[in-house]
Formats: sequence, structure tokens, C-alpha cells
Amino acid sequence: MKRKWLFIVPAAIVGMVLFTFLGGEIVMHLWNWLLPPLFGWRIINFWQALALLVLCRILFGGFGGHRSMRSDFRGRMRDRCRPRTPEEREKFRETVREYFGAGPSAAGQTGQ
Repeated sequence: MKRKWLFIVPAAIVGMVLFTFLGGEIVMHLWNWLLPPLFGWRIINFWQALALLVLCRILFGGFGGHRSMRSDFRGRMRDRCRPRTPEEREKFRETVREYFGAGPSAAGQTGQ
């Protein structure tokens, strides 16, 4: 067991360093390839690209603490989209009609 950890921990550290390096390099090359010719923006170096990658992660990706909220949202949507009984469907239609001002008896007033 101890021998297994002696291999996994260094491999994980090397993997994280490699992943960070590749991410910075990819962002730097994409930025320098696209943005200066299109918009006239400055060319950036590796450290600026890495900082940009971290900033985007903070602004748009968070730190991974919201996973339960995502799964909760998916569960709620699954419950809302589940197959309904005819009574539940009719109740939903009446609610929508009332909300949009058609009234509960709008279904019976076809042909006017």
C-alpha cells in the first residue's frame, strides 16, 4: 500500500505541473495568434496567459464548490419534466391560461 502511494503522489504532482504548463501555453499561443491581428491588442507572455487562465477560472468556473447546486438543478428539472398524469397536465394548462389572462374556461371558448 505504501509503495503504491510512493508512485501516485509524484505522478500526481508532475501531472498537475504539466497540466498547468500546457494550459498556460495554449492560452498564450491562442491569444497571440488571434487577438493582436484581429484587435491590435498586445502580445502576452506565459505568466500573463497563466494569470488570465486563473482569472477566467475564478470569474466563470468558480472553485468547484457549486457542484451540488448543479446536481440539485438537474434533479429539479428532471422532476418538472417527468411524465404527467392527465389531471396534472390539465391543472398545468389551467395555471398557464390564468397566468396569461385567458381564464380557466378558455379551453371551452374555441371557435369564437
